[in-house]
Amino acid sequence: MHTSDWARVTESDDRILIETDRLEAAIPKKNPKRWMTGIEKESFRDKATGFHEVGDGLMVIDWLMEAGSDEEYADRLSAPDGEGVGRYTWYENETDPERREYALMAHGSSHRKRMIEGPQLCHRMKPVQPELIPGADFLAVKTTYCYEYAAPGRNAGSRWTQLIVFPKGERFFVLMDRIDSVNDSPEMFLRNDTPGCVRHVRGDTFSEMYLSYLSGPNGVRIPSSEFFHPFPPDRKFGYRRDLNRVPERFIRAYHLRDPKTGAAGPWLAGLTLEPSVVYEAWCSQRPGDIIVMIEEIHGRPIKAGESFSAAHIVGFFDTIDEMNEVFDRYKGNTALTVDENGWRLAG
Repeated sequence: MHTSDWARVTESDDRILIETDRLEAAIPKKNPKRWMTGIEKESFRDKATGFHEVGDGLMVIDWLMEAGSDEEYADRLSAPDGEGVGRYTWYENETDPERREYALMAHGSSHRKRMIEGPQLCHRMKPVQPELIPGADFLAVKTTYCYEYAAPGRNAGSRWTQLIVFPKGERFFVLMDRIDSVNDSPEMFLRNDTPGCVRHVRGDTFSEMYLSYLSGPNGVRIPSSEFFHPFPPDRKFGYRRDLNRVPERFIRAYHLRDPKTGAAGPWLAGLTLEPSVVYEAWCSQRPGDIIVMIEEIHGRPIKAGESFSAAHIVGFFDTIDEMNEVFDRYKGNTALTVDENGWRLAG
């Protein structure tokens, strides 16, 4: 246990529980029934209002991927544990209507992609031992993991590093995802959820969505009623760097509300501090009352031995203006470092 005048850390076999003067959060170590990366499901709580995240966790991580089709080697895709490896073109020739419809709703049809390395870390990762780095006015947690298998002709072993910093006095955390690659790729990207998915029944847990990068410089506010029926990622509310102008800010947020009383809560927002690192992003309603907020970072050529990263801020905000103010304070950064003396963002 680590205790100071403003923060407390309690560690168990399953997770690291963090309580600061403004927030509560849990970082998973092993828990097969919940997501295994980022902030554990429903554990991120705002002390000022009592509201918490309403999805499946924050900043959860999937595969390493690239543009292209896996059709030529699809029959040779397998994982050591027997689980699926995340095929994204299997439904092109799929004859089962239900499976085809679900895949189109989950992934769309306009931009083919394939896995380079797996597993899907968020729920197939083996137990980890995150490192706690305490400071006088912050707490940091560092988690690393190497991908275990790869598509035919590719290497396994790229290292994912996630570094999370909880600053004293703030209702947000700062986070970096970094990949050290063991493969060459013309367009490698890492898929995550920024800030995270939203579970709801006809908008009972949120009233509106805010996307800063659509519909002009002020972004767009989308009522929850737009998410009452499923639609695929490429139908609406999508962003692609090759088709859109890189925006000044990249902010994705949902406005919480109490599902029992309807009372408004704070916004829960994810800020990607350098907009140009976003390769593709979408905010789509899948069957089953879940909005996915997928974000893919990098999407550029890389050689084995090289790395890429993205830096984010995730937390609770009372207004969109407050989100913009925090974004502008830290904008332009893609990397995060920390030691006992402090934490630093870098471009």
